[in-house]
Amino acid sequence: MSWVCNVLVSFDIEDREALDAFNVWLVSEAPRRDGNPGRGVGRLGDLVGEDAQAWGGPKYPECRLWGGALNHADVDAIVARFGELSWRVPAAAQLFVMDQEQSYFRLWMIRDGRVRQYAPEPPSDDTAW
Repeated sequence: MSWVCNVLVSFDIEDREALDAFNVWLVSEAPRRDGNPGRGVGRLGDLVGEDAQAWGGPKYPECRLWGGALNHADVDAIVARFGELSWRVPAAAQLFVMDQEQSYFRLWMIRDGRVRQYAPEPPSDDTAW
């Protein structure tokens, strides 16, 4: 059985190296949730590259956006690793996470040297955070 975690990362154009490092970690080192054996949970793909016409509207997106549906991902580890990366423009790095059985994305950003959840505020019934 799988457990899907939807992840989007938006970042400044200068931070492609940090995104690549994150992807390598996701594929080869990221821990799995609930003690599932092994390492690696999948990878993120470029959502703005050559298939940018998949977006609505008459224009091409002017952002860097990567996303993936990760399997058995340890969300706490993903958020922590995102915050540890060497972002050149950390204020522009954004992490959107929607774990399985959740109905909306959580937005994580780096401010004052640490990663924090910005939106929405964790509800009282959300035991994942």
